[in-house]
Amino acid sequence: MVTQAEARPQAERPRRTGRAPGRVTAFRVALTAWLGRPLASFHLVLAVFGLLTVLGLVMVLSASSVVSFNTPGFGLYTVFFKQLIYVSVGAVLFWVALRVPLARIRALSPTAMVGSILLLMAVLTPLGAELNGTRSWFVLGPVSFQPVEVCKLALALWGAHVLVVKKAVLHRYRHLLVPVVPAALLMFALVMLQPDLAGTVTLGIVLVALLWFAGAPVRIFGALALGGLAGVALLAVGTEYRLDRVVSFLNPEQDQLGKGFQAVQAQLALADGGLFGRGLGQGPSKWNFLPNVHNDFIFALIGDELGFLGCSLVLGLFAMLAVVGMRVATRNIDPWIRMVAATLTVWLVAQAAINIGYVVGLLPVTGITLPMISSGGTSAVVTMVVFGLLANCARHEPEAVSALRSQGPGRFGRLMRLPAPDPYKPPKKRRPARPSAPPRGVARSTVDHSRRGAPDGRTMSGRVAGGAPAARQKKTNRGAPRTAKGGRR
Repeated sequence: MVTQAEARPQAERPRRTGRAPGRVTAFRVALTAWLGRPLASFHLVLAVFGLLTVLGLVMVLSASSVVSFNTPGFGLYTVFFKQLIYVSVGAVLFWVALRVPLARIRALSPTAMVGSILLLMAVLTPLGAELNGTRSWFVLGPVSFQPVEVCKLALALWGAHVLVVKKAVLHRYRHLLVPVVPAALLMFALVMLQPDLAGTVTLGIVLVALLWFAGAPVRIFGALALGGLAGVALLAVGTEYRLDRVVSFLNPEQDQLGKGFQAVQAQLALADGGLFGRGLGQGPSKWNFLPNVHNDFIFALIGDELGFLGCSLVLGLFAMLAVVGMRVATRNIDPWIRMVAATLTVWLVAQAAINIGYVVGLLPVTGITLPMISSGGTSAVVTMVVFGLLANCARHEPEAVSALRSQGPGRFGRLMRLPAPDPYKPPKKRRPARPSAPPRGVARSTVDHSRRGAPDGRTMSGRVAGGAPAARQKKTNRGAPRTAKGGRR
C-alpha cells in the first residue's frame, strides 16, 4: 500500500538541510525586536559604560602594581585606590548628568564656556603647577585637576547651542564661524601656551565634529586641517621630547634603546601576548620595560596579558559606542540633542582611536589617554560625565519619552530616581509683522507720479504704485459699471 507522502513526486518533497532550520532567523528576529524597544539605546549605553569601567579598573590595578610599590601610600594599591576615588566621584557626576534635565544643561552651557576659558587663563598663572614640562594642572595636595578636559565638554555643549540657535542663517559664513570658531581658537591658543599637544588635538576634534554636524562646507575643513597641522608641527618642534617622538615615529629602528624605546616596547608587548595573552597580572611590560604603561600605553598591557581577544574586546566596546551614539543622535528630534550626542560620540571614539593608533605604531605618540581605561583622574571623571549625558540623550528619544511617561520609569529608573523626560517642544515661529498702510497723501502722489511717467499707469517694475499689479487693476475696472458720461466708477 502506497502512502500519500510516497506518492508525491520527488520534486515536490521538502529538502532536508544539515543546519537547524530557523535558528539564525529566530536570533535575528529576537535581536531586531530587542533593538526596537523604546529604551534599547539607553540600556546599550549603560552596558558599554559598565563594561569599560570594570575593565579599566582591573587593568589599572594590574598595570600600576610596580609603580605603586615605589610610591608612598597603600603599597601595591596606591595608584589603584586613587583611581577608584576618581571613579567614585565620576559615578556621582554620571548620575547627576543623567538626572538633570537637558534643557537646564543647555541653559548653563554659556556659563560653563566662560568658566572654562577663565580656568585656562588661571592655569598659566602661578596658581597652576608644571608637570612633565607643561603648566596644565591645578594641584591641591594629593588631588590634581586638568582644566582642558572640562573645556572639551563645555565647547561641545555651548557650540551645539549656538549653532542650533543660528540654524536658519548657517548658510552664511560669518554666522557659521562666529562666535564658535573664535572662541575655540582662543582655547587653542591658551592650551598651546601650556603647551599641551594632546589637549589641542582633542579640542580640534570637538570643533571639527560640531562644524561637520552643523553642515559646514568641505572647504572649511580643508582650512582647519592646514591650521591644525601647522599648530601640531609647532608644538612638536617646540619641545625636545615631542620632537624625539616624531623622529622615532618616522624611523623607529634608528634608536631602539633611546628615543624609540617606548614605541618599540609597546609593539613587543602586543606581539608577546599572542591570541590569549600571558594571563591577567602576568605581563612583564609593567616591570619598567614600558614607561607610563598605566597611563598612555595601557592598551599594550591589555595585549600582553589578555592577548588578541582582550584587544578585540576593547575595540568592540568602542565600536559599539560609536554605533549606539550615532543611533541616539539619529533617533532624537531635538536638534541640540542630536548635535551633542553625535559630537560627544565622535570625541570619545576618536580619542580612543588615536591612543590605540600610536600604541600599534600607526601614529606618533601624543599622550592622549584611552577613555575609561587609562589611569587619569580628570579624564576619567569627565568621560563618565559624557556617558551620563549620552544616557540622558538616549532617554529623550521620542519612543523612550512616550514609554517612560506612560508606563513608568522602570526598575533602573526607580533605583536611580530618574524623573520622566519632557517631550520635545519645537520653538514657536515668529509671525511676520503686517506692513503698515502708507498715508493717503503719499499713495495718491505716488500714483499720480507713476501715471505721469508711464501712459498706461505702470511703473518700471510692472506694478501700480498703489501695490496691485496693473493687469489685475485693468481686469477689475472692466467689471465696473459705466457712468452716464461713459466713464467707470
